[in-house]
Amino acid sequence: MKVYFSDWFDVDPEAIEEYGAFNVSLINDLPLFIDPFLLFTSEKEEYQFLHDEIIKYLTFLRDQSVDGNVDEGLLKSWYMFPEVKQLWLGFSQSGNNGSGLGIDFARALNSNLHVIFTNFGDEKVSKGSHIEKVCLVREGVGRDNISDFTANLIKEYLLEYTQTFAQAHINETNRKTVPVANVRFDYEKRYWCPKSFDLPHVRGDFVLLAPKDILTKDENWINRNDLMDRFETIVSSTDDLQLRSQVSQYLERAIDKRSKQAERRRAYDVLLKKYPQLIEWYIKYKEDTGGQAKAVSSEKVTASEEFYIDQFGQLITQLEVETEFYKRGIDTLQECRERLLFLKSEIENNGAFRLFYHNGQPIQRESDLQILFRLTWYATPSDFNAEVNNGRGPVDFKVSRGNKDKTLVEFKLAKNSKLQQNLEKQVPIYEAANRTKRSLKAIFYFTEEERQKVQRVLKELKLEADESIILIDCRRDNKPSASNA
Repeated sequence: MKVYFSDWFDVDPEAIEEYGAFNVSLINDLPLFIDPFLLFTSEKEEYQFLHDEIIKYLTFLRDQSVDGNVDEGLLKSWYMFPEVKQLWLGFSQSGNNGSGLGIDFARALNSNLHVIFTNFGDEKVSKGSHIEKVCLVREGVGRDNISDFTANLIKEYLLEYTQTFAQAHINETNRKTVPVANVRFDYEKRYWCPKSFDLPHVRGDFVLLAPKDILTKDENWINRNDLMDRFETIVSSTDDLQLRSQVSQYLERAIDKRSKQAERRRAYDVLLKKYPQLIEWYIKYKEDTGGQAKAVSSEKVTASEEFYIDQFGQLITQLEVETEFYKRGIDTLQECRERLLFLKSEIENNGAFRLFYHNGQPIQRESDLQILFRLTWYATPSDFNAEVNNGRGPVDFKVSRGNKDKTLVEFKLAKNSKLQQNLEKQVPIYEAANRTKRSLKAIFYFTEEERQKVQRVLKELKLEADESIILIDCRRDNKPSASNA
């Protein structure tokens, strides 16, 4: 079964490893992201050049913003980019179509540039300029936005990087010369120029490789959550005595030891807007500790390879070779139930629970569980869709065979504080929105305490015997082979 880049293009995975690229899945995106700080802190001259080029483009945008030369048309031309879906990285859990950088991102960037990038290229506190500044002053601009923006601004490098590998390792019958839009920005003419490349090509589109040493998982090295967590430490460490005094006085009035996290973050947000130089001190701290960034990201990417490629790959091979699994299914409800029960059996009885642990600690993310479920739907007569939204919020999965045969599947973590509310109210809303009364709920628990919580919730809702609810035991301390996990 063809799942990964190496499968589709008949390439030895070792050749991809030696080249330094990530062997992506061509079934669905994997949750990895380009971190521009890894370009900044790299010893490779080509990476440092790429980071300089990113800063050059942002400086250009800043200058246009200051002069007031950015109308709606130029916002779309200069600030809006489609996701570089050919990388197969990001948040999409079905296929590789992400949202990209839309008009909201464009407006947020344009409105903040003249404030947070005033001294861009001439910083007095930090050692360099960083694109990540834009995610520090506004909620909702996260790693996916920064990764997408970076990918677009280094797209020419990624295209050349992939072309070099493809011409050396991939048969020309699996390559195609394709024109690619928005490859290089012409500063004189002020527009993005296209260019053609000889690239791996499959199912009507080209595919790009990304170097592993510019990828990370979870958050970028410089990110808003980290800034908020370290805010008061950053304030106390600044050498600017006047700034430290002004900020400390405000904090003494605005929050105390009883203040909740949300209250603290609102206070921090006010201060960031009033004293944007705080961002410089945070970035300086991240630069000073930046030597750890490469090691941390490398560890996360290696763990992702083990998780999504090595272990998922073994499971897919087992499904294809040792079972009739991919040929099953009478209707969507039975098909969904059998695949969930198979997933349950693999996790509880055949060691697949190891997929959800790293260094002995549970990785409790619904997204990882959903990707594993997505891989079990590689071959099916049904229409399989993830994150379907019919106006009442997104349901995890909808499986259908025409309008009269639909089944919804929701994944829940037992530790979710809203588990009872979701079971009681959310699922019926989803069913009504999708015009079906058939749904399955898979609940994953990792500890005995979580198991007891689920049982208590089901008892209170009188759902103990409900066959639409499937409990999946991800504990490692009750498995015979746990000592080897």
